[in-house]
Amino acid sequence: MYMEPQNLTGVPEVLLLGLSEDPELQLFLFGLFLSMYLITVAGNLLIILVITSDPHLHSPMYFFLSNLSMADIGFISTTVPKVLVNIQTQSKSITYVGCLTQVSFLYLFGCLDSLLLTVMAYDRFVAICHPLHYTVIMNPRLCGLLVLVSFFISLLDSQLNLSMVSQLTFCTDVEIPHFFCDSPQFLNFACSDTSTNTILLYCIGVIFAGVPVSGILFSYTKIASSVLRVSSSGGKYKVFSTCGSHLSVICLFYGTGLGVYLSSAVPSSARKGAVASVMYTTVTPMLNPFIYSLRNRDIKRALQRILNRTT
Repeated sequence: MYMEPQNLTGVPEVLLLGLSEDPELQLFLFGLFLSMYLITVAGNLLIILVITSDPHLHSPMYFFLSNLSMADIGFISTTVPKVLVNIQTQSKSITYVGCLTQVSFLYLFGCLDSLLLTVMAYDRFVAICHPLHYTVIMNPRLCGLLVLVSFFISLLDSQLNLSMVSQLTFCTDVEIPHFFCDSPQFLNFACSDTSTNTILLYCIGVIFAGVPVSGILFSYTKIASSVLRVSSSGGKYKVFSTCGSHLSVICLFYGTGLGVYLSSAVPSSARKGAVASVMYTTVTPMLNPFIYSLRNRDIKRALQRILNRTT
C-alpha cells in the first residue's frame, strides 16, 4: 500500500540501533563508553589547566592545543552521553530535535578538530621552515584570528549538513544502524530523490575535509624537505620530537574518519562502520592528551611543576 511521504518532524522518534543488540554486551558497552568519556574529559581538562596555568606554555602551539582539547571535549560530549542514557534506560530512541542537534554539533566539533589540526601543522611549518620570523608571523592576533576563522568555517559546515538533513522526507520510521545521528545515514531512509543531496554531501566533504588535509600535507612536505637539509642527527631528532605528537594525532583522526566515511557507501558494512566510528569519535579525543603529554617534554615539565607546587 502506498504511503504518503511525511516530514521527519511528524515522526515522534528516531531509533539508534547502536553497536550491538546483544543484551549481554550492554553492561560492557556502558562501562567502556563511560570510562572513555571520563578519561577524555579529565585528560583534556588537565591539558587546558596545565597550558593556562604555566607561563612557559603561553605560546602559539600550546594555545592551539588548548583549543583542540576543548573541541575534543565537545566532540565526544555530542555522542557518548546519549549512548550512556540509552543503554541505562534500555531505550534506542532519540527525538527528532535531538537527532538534528547531534548532527549539528557533530560536524561543528568534528570540522573544528580538523581545522585546528591544520592550523597546528601550519604553526609547525612556520616554526621549522621560518624560525627567525616565527614570533613575528605567529603573533597573538593571527593566532586568535585563525581559531576564530576555524570556528566560523566549522559552524558553516554544521549548518549546511543540518539544512540538508532537515529538508529530507521519510515514509517509514528511521532506524539508524549507528550509535549517533549522521547525515549519510539519513539519505538511506529518505523517500524523495536524494541524488542532489548525495552530491552536495560529497562536495561538502571534499571542501571541508579535503582542504584541511591538503594544507596538512603541504605543511609537512615543506617540513620534510627542511629536515632533509639538516646535517646533524640531533637536529633531525629535535624536529621529529616536535612534530611526532601532532603527526600521531593526525594519522589517528584522519585515518579512522576517512575509513568510516569511505566504507559508508557499502550498505552491508553499516554496523562495521559504527564500530569503526568509535575510533575517531571517542578513542582519538581520549588518546590526544596522552599522546601530547607522554611525547612532549614541555607538557611533562609543566605537569611536574604543578605537582611540585601542590605538594
